[in-house]
Amino acid sequence: MKNSIKITAILSIALLAGSMSAKAQTSTSSTSSNPITYSVGLETSLSVGKFNHEHKGSLGGSLAVDIPLADQLKFNVTTGYNNFYGRDIDGFEPRGLRIIPLMAGAKFFPVSNFYLQADAGAAFLTNKNDLGYNKSSSFLYAPGVGVQIPVGGSSSIDASVKYEGSSRFGSDSPGSKISVIGLRVAYAFGL
Repeated sequence: MKNSIKITAILSIALLAGSMSAKAQTSTSSTSSNPITYSVGLETSLSVGKFNHEHKGSLGGSLAVDIPLADQLKFNVTTGYNNFYGRDIDGFEPRGLRIIPLMAGAKFFPVSNFYLQADAGAAFLTNKNDLGYNKSSSFLYAPGVGVQIPVGGSSSIDASVKYEGSSRFGSDSPGSKISVIGLRVAYAFGL
């Protein structure tokens, strides 16, 4: 967990430092055409590590807001709902994990329409009592990469791949620590 936090912090600092040095470049992202971008997306993931022993993957939806800070840098806030499907273990009823993530972070565009992203925040467990976990929230982080494909006007398709990890919801359950490789496909638009 501590290594994951360090990696996320280092990635965030590197993205911010890179954005300062890249400010003089002429290639810019689509941030200048629309000050604020909203997106509605579908998310899916595959479980990895110990989380894979108890959960198959997830399906969910998300809402995001991107606010430009510089030519190649956006601040973003994301929330949504994800259902991580449980595995049938030794004939026991599979128990899914249902969360509401709330994260903030940064998107850095090294070239037009391609970005690196680092988010951190909290995951709120909606079915804590069903699972018998002792915590209803955990630290959540998600580094990733993505592309925005213009579809006309101020609209685009925003597709990203990310790793998403968390601290544990249950102190005695290694399967309560989220660890997934996810895909988000969203419709993004400016107002």
